[in-house]
Amino acid sequence: MRISFNEQVEGGRVVRSYGRVCAATTWHAPGAPCARGDWKAEALRALVGAAEDFEADALIDVAYEVDGVVASDLGAFPLQRVMATGVAVKLARA
Repeated sequence: MRISFNEQVEGGRVVRSYGRVCAATTWHAPGAPCARGDWKAEALRALVGAAEDFEADALIDVAYEVDGVVASDLGAFPLQRVMATGVAVKLARA
């Protein structure tokens, strides 16, 4: 899976766009360590899995966002998750 943080894939030509896909990590406490590395990498792994469901070759225009909430049922305990979004695309075969 090729990843691009802009709208182009270096050395590739987009022939089909499947649309924007998104994925998020689990909710966690701010500053909590991620068991599999870091939270952005975890969100990107989930995003790649979502793109592979469409048989995409690449993700373009990848971006991250931190989403937060204060859970009042837990005594105002703050939670957050990292969301990754991108456009799943098919590339031309060489």
